[in-house]
Amino acid sequence: MIEIEHVHKSFGSLKVLDDVSLTVNTGEVLSIIGGSGSGKSTLLMCINGLEPIQGGRILIDGTEVHAKGTDLNALRRNIGIVFQQWNAFPHLTVLENVTLALRKVLKKSRSEAEDIAVKQLKHVGLGDKLTTYPGKLSGGQQQRMAIARALAMSPRYMLFDEVTSALDPQLVGEVLDTMRLLAEEGMTMIVVTHEMQFAREVSDRVAFFNQGKMEEIGPPEQIFDAPHSDNTKKFLANVR
Repeated sequence: MIEIEHVHKSFGSLKVLDDVSLTVNTGEVLSIIGGSGSGKSTLLMCINGLEPIQGGRILIDGTEVHAKGTDLNALRRNIGIVFQQWNAFPHLTVLENVTLALRKVLKKSRSEAEDIAVKQLKHVGLGDKLTTYPGKLSGGQQQRMAIARALAMSPRYMLFDEVTSALDPQLVGEVLDTMRLLAEEGMTMIVVTHEMQFAREVSDRVAFFNQGKMEEIGPPEQIFDAPHSDNTKKFLANVR
């Protein structure tokens, strides 16, 4: 499980996460919603060890992410993360982009890496794009390639940081369908999203963040249909 205990995070004098605590159990899908600047994306960076924290602690399967002795590279092999931008290498084919970390980080042979990559690319519906270069893919296809690249490392957890926010509206559905598939297969996921319908349909729980605090968390039907917080009510009224 992922355990977040009283985490504080600041950029200079700006407090971004303010005493955030929550637990994500294996197999759970947690969606995080909230306005810009509420700390949602920063939390994902802290979970993956990409950003330091100033207080509290984060544990992944009992290992403290920010402890001095923690091997972050080893820890990150269990935590796939997909960003708003897909960050592909433009000079490599789709297949080469997905096999790169398998060969360089996990030291897989070329044939083994390609077998894993092909399986994951087929999984996300890109089995016919193996020799295509990223620049020839649509935005939705590029984002699905990024998901396949993360899945190829066999992570226990997947973090998604507003992965549809840079896409044209007609491309959003294909990426969300891929994420729905992962949820149905039991992948543990933390999803920062502006897609309220997706959060309602797929999540086991939804957390609302406001000004660095986790203001409310609960099942989707409670958050969307009977929120307790006035700030949650105001936010949902503006995004529906």
